[in-house]
Amino acid sequence: MQRVDLGQVEYGQAIAEMAGWVRQRQQGLIADRLVLLNHPPVITYGARTPAAELPAPGAIPLVPVDRGGQATYHGPGQLIGYLVVNLRERGPADVVRWVEDGLIRALHALGVAAIRRDTPPRAQSLVGVWTPDHRKLVSIGMRIRGGVTSHGFALNVTSDLAAFEAFTACGLPEVAMTSLAELAAERGVTAPVEAAVRDAVAEAFQARA
Repeated sequence: MQRVDLGQVEYGQAIAEMAGWVRQRQQGLIADRLVLLNHPPVITYGARTPAAELPAPGAIPLVPVDRGGQATYHGPGQLIGYLVVNLRERGPADVVRWVEDGLIRALHALGVAAIRRDTPPRAQSLVGVWTPDHRKLVSIGMRIRGGVTSHGFALNVTSDLAAFEAFTACGLPEVAMTSLAELAAERGVTAPVEAAVRDAVAEAFQARA
């Protein structure tokens, strides 16, 4: 899997570029790709997000997107990972679980306890990566088109968690969002810097390439 590191990219620009990467992967012109980047503040939401879960118009742009999942916030201090992966070649039975497992491995490598929240049957509303006390650390929203994935995950490193309070995050009214910085402060340790988080995430996915 090819790792691509970018800095802060406007959300609309990133989505346009991702569409190009998907077409290139469908045509076999590029390898599977993990793109790591950040966005300026934006709230995005999927087509099935109820209007009541969205914030009133304000300073943070509100953007509809063509991924799974409900409303979420992106902004400084958050690591975004876009996965452009040909599932016909790789074939994970459950791509979301594959992403969750990769992120959990990365967080464990950083000394952070993280879990999936599975219920029988699997509840879409519980997709993501969570702390053992059920705070949400990573949001995941994917799309598959022509056998190739797009979109990916948002991992809160030093995110402004107050931004999530303006709307119903992830379709879960009672969800408590957290960040690596908040978890480290609670433990009295130093939080991993973003560069270390990027390395751990990339290594976790490339190790299972």
